[in-house]
Amino acid sequence: MAEKEHNLPILAIVVPCYNEQEVLPSTNERLAALLARMVDDGTVSPLSRLVYVDDGSRDTTWRLIESYCRDNSLVSGLKMAGNRGHQNALMAGIDTARDKLKASAIVTIDADLQDDPEAIVEMTTLFNDGADIVMGVRRDRSKDSWFKRTTAQGFYRLMQRMGVDVTYNHADYRLISRRVAFAMKRYPERNLFLRGVIKSIGFNQKSVFYDRTERLAGESKYPLGKMINFAIDGITSFSVKPVRLVFTMGVIFMIIALGILAYVLHAKFTGHAVSGWASMMLSLWFVGGCVLLALGVVGEYIAKIYIEVKGRPRYHIDQWIHNP
Repeated sequence: MAEKEHNLPILAIVVPCYNEQEVLPSTNERLAALLARMVDDGTVSPLSRLVYVDDGSRDTTWRLIESYCRDNSLVSGLKMAGNRGHQNALMAGIDTARDKLKASAIVTIDADLQDDPEAIVEMTTLFNDGADIVMGVRRDRSKDSWFKRTTAQGFYRLMQRMGVDVTYNHADYRLISRRVAFAMKRYPERNLFLRGVIKSIGFNQKSVFYDRTERLAGESKYPLGKMINFAIDGITSFSVKPVRLVFTMGVIFMIIALGILAYVLHAKFTGHAVSGWASMMLSLWFVGGCVLLALGVVGEYIAKIYIEVKGRPRYHIDQWIHNP
């Protein structure tokens, strides 16, 4: 029996949390029961753990996590020193699961449990069959509001047109193997976009499809503003197309300028020159706006370079609660 348990995969379910006190009790009940069932069924090792990562919450999230760790030996808690963002919280959980828990497989899932936790069982089955990455993919977005559905679809289309390889309708619900977790150590960038990083690693990748449910409580941690910033991070992390578009735009304006120059010279020598204050001002404003846009795009890349070359740590750990 002991030998069989030794051969079972150690599963770590990493759950990033930021101000999730309203939804966390039901989340813990469902995930802890799921993990206990998988252990009892002999699907995963008794050393498997449910790992909550508190990303600098300002409410009672960490106190709840502490109580769950005391009451259930399958639950561990990681408290980050301050709010470092969703992607860094995921990375902290993955690093801890890999190095401290020696996890064979790591699942990341958001605390609101809109992503169906039961898909973890199918993910684990595919992992046992040889998959290194199993992505959770939504079947459809029929339950989303029109605005949420439109902006989300726009996000994926924009990423694809900018040359960023992402899986449509896949967020950060996935399983990765231990060797993928080690491969991620070779991606030290601070401008984290895990959907692109994990997709680019390669290895054997599979998908699991599921139906997404409505959020039980609390508020979404990805409103429109954060989604836009997330898209910018993803594009600047994996694509240089915006800079090339700026170059292309510059070439087009040079051609237009040469055409206008030819027209002005022709009008002057034929005596048909007409002064046009409105058209001149419109041209100035338009070109000026394009120049500022170009500077903004280039500046975004320079800012990312500035952040990367300083090489500061992604996060610091304040507390780690674990039941051996």
